[in-house]
Order: sequence, then C-alpha cells, then structure tokens
Amino acid sequence: MRALCFRGDGGGPEVATVPDPEPGPGQVLVKVAAAGVCHSDLAVMSVPGEALPFPLPLVLGHEGAGTVAALGAGVTRWQVGDAVAVYGAWGCGLCAACAEGRENYCPRAAGLGIFPPGLGAAGAIAEYLLVDDARHLVPLGDLDPVRAVPLTDAGLTPYHAIKRTLPKLRPGGTAVVIGVGGLGHVGVQLLRALSPATVVALDVSEDKLALAREVGAHETLLSDEHAAVAVRALTDGLGARAVFDFVGAPATVALAGAVAGLDGDIVIAGLGGGRLPVGFGALPYGTTVTTTYWGTRAELIEVLDLARTGAVEVHVETYTLDRAPDAYARLHDGKVHGRAVILPNG
Repeated sequence: MRALCFRGDGGGPEVATVPDPEPGPGQVLVKVAAAGVCHSDLAVMSVPGEALPFPLPLVLGHEGAGTVAALGAGVTRWQVGDAVAVYGAWGCGLCAACAEGRENYCPRAAGLGIFPPGLGAAGAIAEYLLVDDARHLVPLGDLDPVRAVPLTDAGLTPYHAIKRTLPKLRPGGTAVVIGVGGLGHVGVQLLRALSPATVVALDVSEDKLALAREVGAHETLLSDEHAAVAVRALTDGLGARAVFDFVGAPATVALAGAVAGLDGDIVIAGLGGGRLPVGFGALPYGTTVTTTYWGTRAELIEVLDLARTGAVEVHVETYTLDRAPDAYARLHDGKVHGRAVILPNG
C-alpha cells in the first residue's frame, strides 16, 4: 500500500510503498478515509533518528477515521464496513488508568513499547491502518470522516483540558486561548459550548484571529508585547480564570503566566518547548500550571457527540496523499487554516 513515511535521514515526509498490513488476533484493519496532520508530527521529525525510542521508517498520522476493512481472530464487536474513528492514545489495557479509559495516562505503555499510531506505531496517513486492539475504535456514525477526524486529537486534547478547568469558568470570568490553529480554533468553540466565560483569543496572525472571531471568540488580540496589558484591561485588572496555551513556546508560556489571575488555571498544551517558573512570587497566588496529553476514550465519544449537535466544527484543508508533504510544509510555515486532512484513498 501507499503511505506517508518519515525515514529519519534529515529529509521530510515522503510517499512510499510499504507492506500491506494484516490484522492479527484482536486487531482491526481500517481503510482510511481521512487522516489529520499535526504539529506533533513536526516535533517527531525534528528529533534525530537515533534518539527516537521506536524504529524508522515511520508511517505518519495519529488522527485516523475510515471504515472497518478486516477483522482479526476473536473480534466480534465490529463488522466490515462500520464507520469508525480511531482513539490514538494506546495503553496497556490492563492497568487502573486503562481500566478507567484513561489510556492517555497509562504508566506502562512506554516501558512495554506501546506507541500511538503515527507516533511510534504505523500511522493513519496510509491507505490502511492496523489498529492494535478493537477497543481503540469509536463509532463514527453519520459524521463526515473528513471533518470528524481532527476531533480525535485536535478536538479531544482541548476538550480534556477544558473539562478539567470548568469549575473555575463561572459567569463573569474570562478564558484566554493562545494560538488559534488546529487545536485553538476548536478550543474556542468548546469554551463557548461548555462554559459561560468570556473567551479571548490571541494569535500572531490576523487571519487566525479572524478565524477565532468566526468560531465564536468574544474578543481577539494580537499576541505581541501589548497583549498582557490588553487582557488585564479586558478583565478589569483581574486576569483570566483559565489560560490555554496551544503553542507552548517560551514567549507564549510567559504570556500565559502574565495574564492568569489569582487562583487561575494555566494549561500548556502546545509543544513549543517553553517552561513556566512556578513558585511564590512567580505567579499569582493559587495558580495551577498543568500540561495535558490527549484525553480519554469516553471524552472522545463526548466530543463526537458535540459535533453531531453542531456545537463544534473543525475547519479543514484537504490534500491527496501525493500532496501530503505540501500539507506539512504549510503547517510548518503557519499557513494552514484550521486543520490539514489527508485523503489517502481519495
């Protein structure tokens, strides 16, 4: 089959022919209708091959949706032709976290050599995706796989982050979204759907601020040297109750710390390598700083249900498999409007 591969030789992603996967016991083969492109992929490709904890070449893509093509021995919950989305945070399936559906926080996965598709295991930017266990599939129903596939990460990650902060997002409070890219523009919609807070979106791009307004942000601001003062002015000097940094660069995490209010939450969801000092005097009293990683299987089902109601809709750019390297180039240059989606069989 044809797939988008990273070889780790200093080059970018390339379309190549790889062996056809076949499902073993308990596994499911999915014919991929759509696969998402993510900054996490760029982060993986920036690491020298010898430093990666998994073998190369790697088929990219950790957001996948399509139809069941074949079932391994013992799989009874699915039928060939079922429309599915793939939950990508694969865990051991046996520990307490996995039993609760929180495979994104499985403490045993890395030690057992279990990796998400596209981030260690063969990924979804291919004609077919081998899913290592049937439990990682979620019914897609009548949702369009092209618009739904980013919800498996670009929807699930902000949803997981926002759910944890909801008790602080009361009427009169403010939530700040830093970075209105693939995750951020979904985060704005989720905040509008789930909380009564005023949503303020920040970005360095006027085009992305326009997207933020289009999807429901109450206020938008350029993320520049004046942004912190502007956010303080919008909040009567109180600062934000919650700040979601979907960039995670040194400048943006510093901005997150500067706009957070007393007893506020700061969630660093971006992979930009920034660090935020924590301690007395470094941040307002009571501030909580967390990172986040994907979400639970149950939360993915909830995100898809929100999409069915129209509460959240991902803006997508579509590409054929042959043009997939162009999608990564546009993502690297900050030119993707919303989320890039590859159609491997389109």
